Amino acid sequence: MVTATFKNMARAAVLSGTLLAAACGTLPPGESVPVVSQPEYTEVELPQRPVTPSQTSPHPKPPITDAAKGLIGKAISAASRGDYEQAIALLERALRIGPDRPEVYLSLAQTYTAKGDYSMAKATAERGMLYCSEPRQCEALRQYTR
Repeated sequence: MVTATFKNMARAAVLSGTLLAAACGTLPPGESVPVVSQPEYTEVELPQRPVTPSQTSPHPKPPITDAAKGLIGKAISAASRGDYEQAIALLERALRIGPDRPEVYLSLAQTYTAKGDYSMAKATAERGMLYCSEPRQCEALRQYTR
């Protein structure tokens, strides 16, 4: 009894949906769909600017923010005092500000090395290699991946 009622309700719902969909696609007699004309576009020749070497970099980066610079500076101070956990925490915070900044990854790899955690130094440097564009930074990071 319950299954037959449920089947009838399901059929009614499908029929209602079909009728509703059909009704949405029709217009009342005598009405037509308004035609909107498209504006015509003409091609415009843009002036060519000379390309500078900084524009050809595969990953051009804006300057590092002052907040991230400050965190890196504090981390270097903490690491020089031997407080590697604090330095790592500060550098991870700098990564949240600039997750694509190779200098932060380099500082973090240096800190992990000073702490004696060579596997984390290597993993961090490998991640930093994804973002480096300057040969010196790339080579410095590469040193920690070996």
